[in-house]
This record gives sequence, C-alpha cells and structure tokens, in this order.
Amino acid sequence: MKMISKIANAALGLVFIGSAVFGQSLDDAKKAIDAEQYQKAKGMLKNLTVTQPKSDENLFYLGWVYLIQDYADSAKATFTKGIALEPKSALNYVGLGAVALASNDNAGATSNFNQAISVAGRKDDQPYLYIGKAYLLDAKDGKFPPAKANAAIDALTKAKDIDKKDADVQVTLGNAYRSQLNSNAAYDAYQAALALDPKSPAANVAIGVLWHYAHNYEESEKQFRAAIAIDANYGPAYRELAETQKDEAQADLKVASVKIKEAVENYKKYISLTDESVESLLRYADFLVNAGDYATLQEVATKLSRDANVNARVYRYLGYAAYENKDYNAGLTALNNWFSKATPNRILPRDYEYLGKLQLAAGKDTAKAVANLTKAAELDSTKAEDIFDDLGKMFFTKAKYLDAGKAYEEVVNRIHGKPLLNEHFYAGYSYYFAFSDQASAYRKTHAVKPDSGLLVKADTLLSQYERLTTNPVTQALTTRAYIADYKDTLYSDLKGIAKPRYEKIIQVVGAKTELTAADKRALANAYAYLGNYAEYHDKDDAKAEEYFTKAKEYNPDNSYAKFYFDNKNAPAKTDNTAKPQKAGKK
Repeated sequence: MKMISKIANAALGLVFIGSAVFGQSLDDAKKAIDAEQYQKAKGMLKNLTVTQPKSDENLFYLGWVYLIQDYADSAKATFTKGIALEPKSALNYVGLGAVALASNDNAGATSNFNQAISVAGRKDDQPYLYIGKAYLLDAKDGKFPPAKANAAIDALTKAKDIDKKDADVQVTLGNAYRSQLNSNAAYDAYQAALALDPKSPAANVAIGVLWHYAHNYEESEKQFRAAIAIDANYGPAYRELAETQKDEAQADLKVASVKIKEAVENYKKYISLTDESVESLLRYADFLVNAGDYATLQEVATKLSRDANVNARVYRYLGYAAYENKDYNAGLTALNNWFSKATPNRILPRDYEYLGKLQLAAGKDTAKAVANLTKAAELDSTKAEDIFDDLGKMFFTKAKYLDAGKAYEEVVNRIHGKPLLNEHFYAGYSYYFAFSDQASAYRKTHAVKPDSGLLVKADTLLSQYERLTTNPVTQALTTRAYIADYKDTLYSDLKGIAKPRYEKIIQVVGAKTELTAADKRALANAYAYLGNYAEYHDKDDAKAEEYFTKAKEYNPDNSYAKFYFDNKNAPAKTDNTAKPQKAGKK
C-alpha cells in the first residue's frame, strides 16, 4: 500500500462533513473519519462490529479506515469478512478493488469493481462514489495517472447521475478534476456541492485548496477560515491552512517568518483535533519534510518509532531527518530498513534520492549511490537538475572529471527552457580536465592515446556557454584556448590553431579596467603562447621577446617566460620538445 499523498489526503479529507459530536452510530463513525480522527473512528467501528455483528457496512468502513492508514492487509481481511457476512455487499467488493489498486493489480481491481456494480442496487450511488475515491487514493507522491483520474471521473459522474443531491459526490468529483489541473470543472463541482449543502466545511476547504494551487494565498485562507467558522473542530481546514501558509512563506521571504510560525501552530491545532493518531502524526511528518523542519521531524519520527506496531513509513522520516541533521550512519540504517519493509510501489523518488545522498555522505558504495540518485532523477524529472548538479560537484571534487562531465551534461540534455550557464561551463571544463589527465598519462607511457572526442565535447559545451552568457568569463576563454592548444601540439608541431583564442583573451580580458589575479595569469599565458609562436613558428626573435616581456609583467612566475629569459643568451636555442608544460595544465 502506498503512502497517502498530499493531494490524496485532501481528496479523502474533504469528502465528508465533519462534526465534533461523536456517538456510537455508523453516522458518527463516518463523521470521525471525515474529521480524520482515524483512531477514534476505528474504535467506534470495532465496537459496532460487536454490537451489530450482521452489518457488512460497518466492516466496509472499518476496512476503509485501514486502507487510509496504509494497512492494506488488515483492510483486505476486513473487506473479506464483510463479503462472507453478505455475499452481495457491493461496498466491500469496492474495498477489495481498492486494495488491488494499491498493489498495482489493475485486473483484480477492475474485476472487484465490476462485481460491486453487478450486485449494487440501481439507485445506489455509493459503490460508484467509493470506486472514484479508490482511484484517487491510488495517487503516487501526489501524482494521478490520467487513466486513473479518468476512471475516477467516470465512476463519480455515474454516481452523480444516480443521486444529483449528494454533495459528497460533487466534492469528490471536484477533487478528481483538480488532480488533472482542470480547475474550472473542479470549481463548478465544488460550487454545486455548496449549493446542495451551504454549510459544508469540506466544500469550502476544497475551494481553498484550489486557490492554493493557483498561488492565490489570500483567497485560499479566506475559504479555510470560512470552513472553520462553520465547524471550528474541522481538522482538515487547519491542515490545509497550515500547508498554504507554509507555501506562502516559501514564496515570499518578507512574510516567511510570520507565516511559518502560523503554519506550525495551525498544524498543531490539526493534530490536537485528530487525537494525535498515527496517521495524523504521519501527515505531520510529511508537513515537516516540506517545511524543512528536520529537527522537529526527527522528534516526531522518533516518537512514532516507539509504537509496537510502527508504520514502516516512520523509517523514511527517520532517514530524511538523520541526513539533514548530519547523522549519516543512523539515516542509512533507517532508510535501508524502509526499503526492506516497503513494497516497490510505496517507494518514492525522494526515497532513492535520500538513500543515494546518505550512501555518499557515509562513504559507502559510490556506484550504488549514483545508481539510486540517477533513479530518483529518472522517476521525477523535477529532481534531475539538482541531483546531477550535486553529482557533478562531487565527482569534480574527487578528480573524477569524466564522470563529472557526464553528470553536468545530463542536466544540459534533460532540462530545457533554461540557460543552464553553470552546467554548460562545468560540463565542458570537466571534459577538458578528463582529457588533460589522459594526455598526461599518454606522455608518460605512450600506451593509450587520449580520447580526442572529449576535447570536441568540451569545446562544444564551452562554445554554447559563451553564446549564452553576456559577460565573457576569463576561465571559459582560457579553457577554450587550452583545448585549441592541445589540438595544436599534442600530436604535431606548432601550427597556430590556438592563436586566435589567445588573441581573444588579450582583447577581452586586457580591456578590463581592474584585473584579478586570475585575469593576470590568463593574460600572461596568452602572451607566452604568442611568444612561443613568434619564436618557433615565425622565427621572429624581436616579437618573441616583446610577448614574453608582457607575459612576465603580468605574471613573473610564468613558466614559459622564465624559460625564455633563462635561455635567451644560451649559445643554441633549446629544442621545442624541451619547452615547459602547458601553462593551462592544472
């Protein structure tokens, strides 16, 4: 069974009308579910299965709570009991279908849903309603596959056709439309729900969530406060208000401190109204992850981990918190525990990301870490840029330049619509250093020639970088010059391929009013190259001395200039092969 996502939580938490008065009837148990008081609801429903042992409906709602709380096995067993009690129990067949969906058994889900419809009464809209809810419950990390959303909309439309006065159906239908970003259809459904029940806190909260998605935080908060005015104990309103304030804080630094404080207080209010059930605390943990409060997350997760029947999701939160709090070994133990206990469909892209980060930080298997981070990027393209940027930095720091170049190039190839200046530069820069290492090894052994394709890649990426930037960077200009220099001299005599590149350095960098130390070194290298060219290619000693003098002025320690002046009065010119190594080499 997968983790209930933020959107799925909203879809479930908004579909009922809450009440603060709880009794022992099924209606009161349903109201407890609406208010997300799952522990209380379970207690009521378990009691009802004893006092009303022949009610298959009680078993369905008990199983549904198990399903919401991520206990798929308990849910399946409860739905099965309901069918044993009443073979024509449509809702319990829907429950089994929902369990099948959670296990990626689409065929089993369809079979059970069809069975539910076949035994349901013609005027009973509830099986269609809960089929719709089941598809919405099957979201993965807040994402609804279009096929699932369309199936939910189809079922909910049939429910609406059967009973046009069911506000619950309209709210759930609105949630289904909202999952596909069809805001107009969602809004119409929520308004229809309010027309049927003007005192529905669920519909007001649903509209508030819609405004939240549109980043209209002011209107969003108004709707949540309207829901609270209707029912001051309606927990989901406080949760969604907290989520909205958290996002508003992240969007506007001017109000960040105030809004985050308000958000935390409202989430605490939500927790207090939901009797601090495991599910409520798990949702709180999700909130803390998104709010970036990892110290509190560790406290909440540690508290949850003490439960004898701990939900395996707790190990996810312990892993996240431990990484952010730099307790890497503890985090690795926790996330490995989560991966060992969770079924594959419950693993999120972020889980792979944190596992990879922990493996790197703890100094464990780098290959596995890279594989996990790459998988996270493949599963969630929004993570690709940050993940491959981080990998590029890590590889470059470890002098694994070929891997660094590949990581940065992944960003360039995957991310579109952004200039990606740093990524173009560092990809090219890394490939240059990868070739440089190969060239150094070749000079020593002449065993394996360096891959000249790396120079082509490096120059292409740096050329793209130059086209994208409006302010030429000295390091990019010099690296392109060194690349041309390699092409010029690695396998042949000096031909001057790099000459235009060094002349551009003198033109661009020399025009600056203030020179940094790096600028001066670049100019010295450029003049030194021109000095070598004048001496060995043009045989123009006067020009050579002029260029080397310039090089020495900018950098007295320039190896080419020192070599030239040290040997200027020697009886015979030094052979070209005795020149010092490229000034551009690291």
